[in-house]
Amino acid sequence: MNYFARLAGLAVGAALALPCAAQASGKPLIDDPVYTRPQRLVEVGHGRRMNIYCLGTGSPTVILDAGMGDSTISWALVQPRLAARTRVCSYDRAGLGFSDGASAPSTADNIAGDLHALLKAADVAPPYVLVGHSAAGMYIRVFADRYPKEVVGMVSVEGSHEDQSVRGWAIGAPGQQAKWDAWLDEYEACVGAARSGLVQGTPEYAKCVGDPDPRFSPAINAAQARYGSSLRWQAAAASERRAIFHASAEQTRKTRRHFGDIPIIVLTHSPYPKAKDETQQERNERTLLWEALHLQVAAMSTRGVNVIVPDSGHYIQYDHPQVVIDAIQQAVAIAREDGGQHVPAR
Repeated sequence: MNYFARLAGLAVGAALALPCAAQASGKPLIDDPVYTRPQRLVEVGHGRRMNIYCLGTGSPTVILDAGMGDSTISWALVQPRLAARTRVCSYDRAGLGFSDGASAPSTADNIAGDLHALLKAADVAPPYVLVGHSAAGMYIRVFADRYPKEVVGMVSVEGSHEDQSVRGWAIGAPGQQAKWDAWLDEYEACVGAARSGLVQGTPEYAKCVGDPDPRFSPAINAAQARYGSSLRWQAAAASERRAIFHASAEQTRKTRRHFGDIPIIVLTHSPYPKAKDETQQERNERTLLWEALHLQVAAMSTRGVNVIVPDSGHYIQYDHPQVVIDAIQQAVAIAREDGGQHVPAR
């Protein structure tokens, strides 16, 4: 659904373009039927279940965390190829994808706690290399801070930063935060609409669920439309949106400033194209800010690196999956070298 791209675009303050590969060939980029249904529903407490999808064997296990409002499908071009060398698990956060509804606000702290409970219940043992796209770039840092003995590496794919909102809103004309707040208010109505029932063909459905995504097969789009119109998904998405630049940002800000010598690889799509409502100077300032914030994250390790990925959109894992695969494999290789017998190759 194009809704997800719009949501991600507002989260990073950038204009996003859908990848052209599917449109150029006339074939969907992703058509694996595994993404039309839950892969494995695991109870994480009080009858609440979360969806997890694991492939491959070996250690460390790579944990893939999708961006705001997204699901396991974010990693469809990456996970199967990584699984040739180690175990790789993607999952749906509470209320999203095929996971049951959330029992608490979708903040970084709660998301990290949920993931830890899920991995334990699913018998996915550490050590982990954490991979987070967009908003999950903050979530994986909170997880690594809370469970430091379990994390041996991180890869942030266009990861959000706790200061991007405040510093980004200060660029350009006043009122940038007001635009975000107005957008939150507008989409807050989607929760009430889902409670009453979102009906295809109505303006509410078009706004809250969106159009089919040309990257995905009709069957996958149909599955996304079903859960995207549900109350559990709309409520979880709204909660995550409310938290991202407030509670989640504050929780991420309280994490460590340094993670020792574990590999931290940051992938940055730059430069972003100029949006209609900004000048080129404003876009240049925002591009420099985005790169600087990602450099800060890379500097949280003595073996951190920020890689600029040109000719890409926000979803580097769709546009240039090999770049993401290479970064993750590099983190895995470093972890294995450090771990010796405790981190065996497959």
